[in-house]
Amino acid sequence: MTKNDLIKKLQEELKTYSFKDVTYVVNIIFDSMIDAIKRGERIELRGFGSFEVRERKPRMGRNPKSGAQVQLNERKVPFFKTGKELRLMVNNKK
Repeated sequence: MTKNDLIKKLQEELKTYSFKDVTYVVNIIFDSMIDAIKRGERIELRGFGSFEVRERKPRMGRNPKSGAQVQLNERKVPFFKTGKELRLMVNNKK
């Protein structure tokens, strides 16, 4: 599902709101989540999962095309961990 698919699905469910209004709300939610992650905050959506920032230490990597070693600097990466309820739904156990 793409962001546009999500907006269309929400607009079908919320017929009283225009596509433009639903798009505006979805963008506000995503922008707020991005800002929180940039600040290093953890986002938890109960039953769905949590987003957090993890720090990766510097290390030697390898260019897959040439095989040459490359120095990878310390960096921050977003990480998503599924919630228990979502995990059970995906596995058809609930």
